[in-house]
Amino acid sequence: MPPKRSQRRQQILEALAQMLEANPGNRITTAGLARQVGVSEAALYRHFPSKSKMFEGLIEFIEETLFSRIKLILNEEQTAAGRCEKMLTLLLAFTERNPGITRILTGDALAGETERLHARVAQLFDRFETQIKQVIREAEMREGLRPVIPLPAAANLLMATAEGRISQYVRSNFRRSPTEDWKAQWDLLMADFFRDAVSQPVPGGFARPASQA
Repeated sequence: MPPKRSQRRQQILEALAQMLEANPGNRITTAGLARQVGVSEAALYRHFPSKSKMFEGLIEFIEETLFSRIKLILNEEQTAAGRCEKMLTLLLAFTERNPGITRILTGDALAGETERLHARVAQLFDRFETQIKQVIREAEMREGLRPVIPLPAAANLLMATAEGRISQYVRSNFRRSPTEDWKAQWDLLMADFFRDAVSQPVPGGFARPASQA
């Protein structure tokens, strides 16, 4: 019995991810992908109208995997530091387990592809950073804590640290693990990341928490 349509689509995406891992720096062709899957190019196009759509399928897989698990983290973890740590560890561990797909996240695999794909990846990282920012913002209300630097800069610092490790992973041809020494580095980041929220006096004798961008 031939594979169902959904199974064949999954098979194509898995083959694409494998080729991205096995051929770092090389552009993937539909002819090569068809050979990897064991079908004709025409059969590929019956499932995906273009190679861009195949890449979009992998980006959608990344989004679904990461953000569905972030929902669980937010339900299970109560502290802002714990939430941020688990979210960023999730991102790093995901890239470590999926090196081929990680080439999409760094843009390495998208050279020569449509600008829409680059925009989709940028949107994914922006969404992740927005979630980090929301967690840090809520720390003041939930825990009486706020970052020692402005909120946008604090969230960006955490994302930039994680993204730098991911870039090193790809640049090293997947030899430099993105999770290596991560715990020690995270502890250092958190050492002076938060401080107690300070109330500021306002006219009339009342006080309110210091506002933050």
